[in-house]
Parts: sequence; C-alpha cells; structure tokens
Amino acid sequence: MQRKEERGKRKEERGKRKEKSHTKIYSIPWREYMSYQSFENLTVWKKSARLSSDIYKELKQLRDYGFKDQITRSGLSIPSNIAEGFERKSQKEFINFLSYAKGSCGELRTQIYIGIDIGYISRETGEAWIEKALQISMMLGGLIKNKQAVLKK
Repeated sequence: MQRKEERGKRKEERGKRKEKSHTKIYSIPWREYMSYQSFENLTVWKKSARLSSDIYKELKQLRDYGFKDQITRSGLSIPSNIAEGFERKSQKEFINFLSYAKGSCGELRTQIYIGIDIGYISRETGEAWIEKALQISMMLGGLIKNKQAVLKK
C-alpha cells in the first residue's frame, strides 16, 4: 500500500515538472533531463540564442538592410548550427556543425567590429557582444575537443 502511494506522489511530481517546463525558450529545467537529450539543454546554445535575439532587437531600426541582414544571419547561424548538428545524432556531423558555429562566431565578431567603426553599433554594446561571442567560441572549442576525444576512444 505504501509503495502505491509513493509511486502516485512521484508521478504527480513529474506531471508538475512537465507543466512548468518549456515556458520560455531559455528556462528548461535541468532536472527534467539530467543529461543532454536536447540541444536546448546546452549552455552554449542558450547563450548563442540569447545573443542572436539581442542583435535582432538592437538593430531592428537600422536602415542599412544589407549590413543588418548579414550580421543577424551570422548571429542566428550560431545556435542554428548547434541545434542542427545535435539533431544529426552522428558525433562526426555534430563536430562539423559545431565547427561551423565556431566559424560564425568569428564572422559575427568581424561584423560587430565593422558596425562599431561605422557607427551602427555603440561601442559599449559592441564590446559586450564581442565578449559574449568570444565566450561562445571558447565554449564551442571545448565542446569540439570533448567530442573529438570521445570519438577517438
């Protein structure tokens, strides 16, 4: 009898956790997965998606559509490549897509430097974005090394 009650309580708790999850793109509870079963759990994906969103919001009034399109595409490409590689389920393909995302970080930083220089992006905002892009790039580098080490085993 006691076991049935315990199972019922656990089932009820799981239901409550599921209701709370997915309320926002960045607030998925880690307890629900315990391991990385989806790209949404990767910190590097969360940070890069947030950066991409910040870029879109900040530059929405910019009239130079060529520049705006290029910088938003490179920013969007980082979390998109992480997600696509993760969904491929092959470690080699995942590493390739992480590498593409890392390359997009370099492309994004270049465009931010140019945006600051031509006055489209404030120095303060640009430097914050560059710092975030560097952090993301380092995280991707670490993840690539980790995945390559797993492949060699």
